[in-house]
Amino acid sequence: MMESIAAHAGVNCGPLAAAHYADRAVHVRAEVVENVPLAQATYRLRLRGPEISRRSVPGQFFMLRLADGNDPLLGRPLALYDTWCDAGGRPLGIDVVYLAVGRMTRRLAAVRAGDELEVWGPLGNGFSTEPVEHLVMVAGGIGQTPFLALGREALGGRRYGDPPRPSPAVKKATLCYGVRSAHLLAGVPDFEQADVEVRVSSDDGTIGRHGLVTDLLSDVLADGNPAQMRIACCGPEKMMEAVAHLAAERGVACEVSLETPMACGIGICFSCVVKVRQPDGGWDYKRTCVEGPIFTAEKIVW
Repeated sequence: MMESIAAHAGVNCGPLAAAHYADRAVHVRAEVVENVPLAQATYRLRLRGPEISRRSVPGQFFMLRLADGNDPLLGRPLALYDTWCDAGGRPLGIDVVYLAVGRMTRRLAAVRAGDELEVWGPLGNGFSTEPVEHLVMVAGGIGQTPFLALGREALGGRRYGDPPRPSPAVKKATLCYGVRSAHLLAGVPDFEQADVEVRVSSDDGTIGRHGLVTDLLSDVLADGNPAQMRIACCGPEKMMEAVAHLAAERGVACEVSLETPMACGIGICFSCVVKVRQPDGGWDYKRTCVEGPIFTAEKIVW
């Protein structure tokens, strides 16, 4: 309905317009299937929800809220980590990965199988499916969470969406994953099982390369053909800005998944706005929840 309203109002439905309102989202009480640790204070939460999982594509997110009570009152946006399926490949639910650092996520860490959570989604847009030879995913901190589904889709391991969207069918997918320390490294076996090449760096040198994730990215870009690469990036803003500049220098297409704090997730509150460049050379505020969270990196005013 909201898309039709936008069309009648003459709203531009291009890549930076709000073509991803929540009219295809569903609001359910979803059963917790499991809530398991992946690393220090990092958990993978599995929720049962066939309808939500069937509609979801890599790069989208969900608003999660405790089902009973109002503390905290607002939901928390969490990215699709992956869908999980039955033996016939039919989606049964979603996985999200989170770091327990705030009031909401610390309470999430205490939920158990059989509990229920309120889930609203899928929300936002998704990563592009333009075909390239090499997809390079760059993650900092908990920023690896949108990339398992993206890597699996890119390599042809799974289709997402209803109807299923086209697979980009890349020849190679690489995850450059930077963490502060080894105890925060989460989900690497999942990526390796999906045939994604994983390169790791750490700030303190306790695992992988001692240094920044942009050092890993520089190596990957130097070894390949920039014209046949696409970068997808998620993590701290300063890291994403550095990746965006590096991509621009090397002439590589780059998308960023923004982690702007949200309150409503459906474009009403305008708390998640980001400065986005306009065709006339100026900039305007765009809402991460409905015009994003995926943006072309060169469009962001960092």
